[in-house]
Amino acid sequence: MEKTDKIRKAFENKTWQEIKVSDSWHIFKIMAEFVDGFEKLARIGPCVSIFGSARTKQDHKYYQLTEEIAALLTKQGYGVISGGGPGIMEAANKGAFEAGGKSVGLGIELPFELFENKFIDRDKLLEFKYFFVRKVMFMKYSQGFVVMPGGMGTLDELFEAITLIQTGKIARFPIVLVGSAYWNGLLNWVTEKMLAAGNIKEEDLQLYKVVDTAEDAANHIIEFYETYVIKPNF
Repeated sequence: MEKTDKIRKAFENKTWQEIKVSDSWHIFKIMAEFVDGFEKLARIGPCVSIFGSARTKQDHKYYQLTEEIAALLTKQGYGVISGGGPGIMEAANKGAFEAGGKSVGLGIELPFELFENKFIDRDKLLEFKYFFVRKVMFMKYSQGFVVMPGGMGTLDELFEAITLIQTGKIARFPIVLVGSAYWNGLLNWVTEKMLAAGNIKEEDLQLYKVVDTAEDAANHIIEFYETYVIKPNF
């Protein structure tokens, strides 16, 4: 029994050492992603990120609306950043690409979604292993967020942006949610529950705007920077 315990402990110690070494090497992988992202994205100029579901089909009204928004922003001198995949991401890149603007894709390695849409400028395509590194790039190099209907990932990106602005960790930038029929249920809950419970302030509700047209989405961002100066975050 004593011998068995010694063998078990030796095995556990070895495994733990291996884990610690592996964790240490992750730091260098993470650093490499940050360096690559910073070097490429620092040169792209003012951009707006467009988020939404990867599952949205090309014939859906939100796909077509996303194309329109991206084209309008491009014509005002903004580049467009997406997550690089299908659905709303593809529509965003397509709208920018076909309007002759900068089309950026920040892809992520996923076992069920190994896809990069064809409308990304090849010199503006980055692939990330770590979600948190990718989200830093979105926050740091975007002058605004356009949030189309989407799922959990879209909500994650939306609420992270609102939280960072709310807490003063990044400079304020415009956040536009497109599709009142889709978003109003969630936003009513925010007001009726979170605000009513005192968990947020009234002014927090002003950190985002809900619109239904491509023109209103683009104009909100354009008008925001008639008041505020464009500047990088962090």
